[in-house]
Amino acid sequence: MIATSLFALTVWLRAEPGFNEWLRILEAESFYIGVYILIAISIIMMAVAFLGCLSALMENTLALLVYICAQIFSFIISLSGSGVLLNYSTMHSSLQPLLLNSLNHFVSTSETRYSSYVLNMIQENIGCCGATGPWDYLDLYQPLPGSCRDAVSGNAFFNGCVDELTWFFEDKSSWIVALALTLALLNITCSVMSFILIKAVKKEEDEARAYRH
Repeated sequence: MIATSLFALTVWLRAEPGFNEWLRILEAESFYIGVYILIAISIIMMAVAFLGCLSALMENTLALLVYICAQIFSFIISLSGSGVLLNYSTMHSSLQPLLLNSLNHFVSTSETRYSSYVLNMIQENIGCCGATGPWDYLDLYQPLPGSCRDAVSGNAFFNGCVDELTWFFEDKSSWIVALALTLALLNITCSVMSFILIKAVKKEEDEARAYRH
């Protein structure tokens, strides 16, 4: 069930049109690397869950050993996928230089129609100004666009779009990472339980063999 939930959330995040478009425009699609890893492992774990039920019912030691190996593999990949996703969705991560580079380019070319459109779209929706703050425009002797100001107070947004977008992406990925780490914990639990079952099956087989002799 956790694997199914993880699959649903990661696919939803990957397929969300507006979010997808923002990452493409900002040239920050590396964010999806961790998402792809977690989609793959969630699919694998849905199949492994069936193998686990079957091997437990059959009390087949070989199948249980394969199941344990699959759980350990899933544990490693779940942690790796979570790490990669966090590395492209949190403060001081690899995401921020990508955003900074793209946003600085748009600010420096804000007189063009496309750059102006992108900046207005981001600044209005996120509530930010420039790449690192309003001074990005002031340093270039450019007037602050209307999208840089609060619609009610008229004051310029203090935070730059790099930080605001990072918080936005972090919020999007936090639930997915939490589910992936829960799945990793479940992998360890299932591995231990399967190992105990193998020991019990072997003990039962040894007792049956001794009884026959």
